[in-house]
Amino acid sequence: MAAKDPSREAHFPSIEKKYGHKMSYWFSVMKDLEGAKYPEQIAFLRENHGFSQAHANALVMYSRGSLSARRFNTPTQFYQSVGKDQAKTMRAIFKAITTKYPQAELVIAWNQPMIKIDGHYVFGASASSKHILISPWSADVIAAFAPKMADLVVKKKTIGVPNDWDVDTKLILAMVRARLAECK
Repeated sequence: MAAKDPSREAHFPSIEKKYGHKMSYWFSVMKDLEGAKYPEQIAFLRENHGFSQAHANALVMYSRGSLSARRFNTPTQFYQSVGKDQAKTMRAIFKAITTKYPQAELVIAWNQPMIKIDGHYVFGASASSKHILISPWSADVIAAFAPKMADLVVKKKTIGVPNDWDVDTKLILAMVRARLAECK
């Protein structure tokens, strides 16, 4: 399956078709909104022209100079964007998974590193300044393992771990195993 085109311009043909004007018209609308904040520009397009969130975001971000939604092409590029402790912890998490599951692919999806096995997302991670969020892509898996994660910040869809977390390999692999069982 071909990768989805991450460029903002990929939305332009459907914007023209759905909203009835050439892109030159929409660029003039955006010029009139120049100086407005991102949420105001999005709200204007959605409320006054019926734009979907995706189309509004594509037009606003393109008008602001962002030509692509893709920020990272490789996990290495992603790791260079986060702190050293975060990168070390995330690498350890993904190494544990790819060592146990050699068929696993470490990919960038939604600008975050993710593990795919047999076409299914089975584990992912993202970083903020204060912690790392990990997820086995399943609220049911998280709920099942929540009692084993009392020392972590467990939410419905993510698990917060410290930037310098001593990776619990058994826990990670058990969650991946449970996620893979769901995918069958």
